[in-house]
Amino acid sequence: MSAILFATSCLMCSGQGVTDFVTAMLQQYPQARLLDIYKSCFQDYMGPEHLVNDMESARSYLEQELSTAEGDTLQSWYWEPCGIGDNHVRVSLQAVFDGLITADALLEAFVNSANTEHPTVEQWAARWHEIISVIDDMALTLPHYDEDKQFIEDVLAMGKYAISHSPEYREAYSPHYRIVKRDIFEQELKPLLEAGRPGCCRKP
Repeated sequence: MSAILFATSCLMCSGQGVTDFVTAMLQQYPQARLLDIYKSCFQDYMGPEHLVNDMESARSYLEQELSTAEGDTLQSWYWEPCGIGDNHVRVSLQAVFDGLITADALLEAFVNSANTEHPTVEQWAARWHEIISVIDDMALTLPHYDEDKQFIEDVLAMGKYAISHSPEYREAYSPHYRIVKRDIFEQELKPLLEAGRPGCCRKP
């Protein structure tokens, strides 16, 4: 599965930028629902979902995930941008399984990303309403579209924003990754990935 190239622009929520992103994501992940589109967008805008105050707990959770995930069923990429704005990337645990980066390097990059300043939920809600207005106009035939849209609205109304991938997405793509801020990825992880796979940062 080839890596997705998400369109970006200085106008993060321009209609064309949203349309290009959604179209590309659904080509890459045809089993995705609106929940998964939303998740990718908030990951890019908000970054990792929680501050990490307990490094050892974060390490234990990562080690547990590595021990239970099967390397040959993970994403066929090492990293991909998430959302429209190109602010954060997803780094697949596949890169750890293949020995390109260590679990410690991934953990440190993730924790550093989580502990930076993030926008407010209110700012994100306003941004999402811009995005969903464009998606509505695309007249997609995604399963559970209206149900997912209402669920997202209910989450935002509670002052929250984080949700899980849809069951269909988890079954089809076995998502195991960590969100890393773009500049931290470029400085700390990308050189290691390039050193391990010269000339290619995404797994072919």
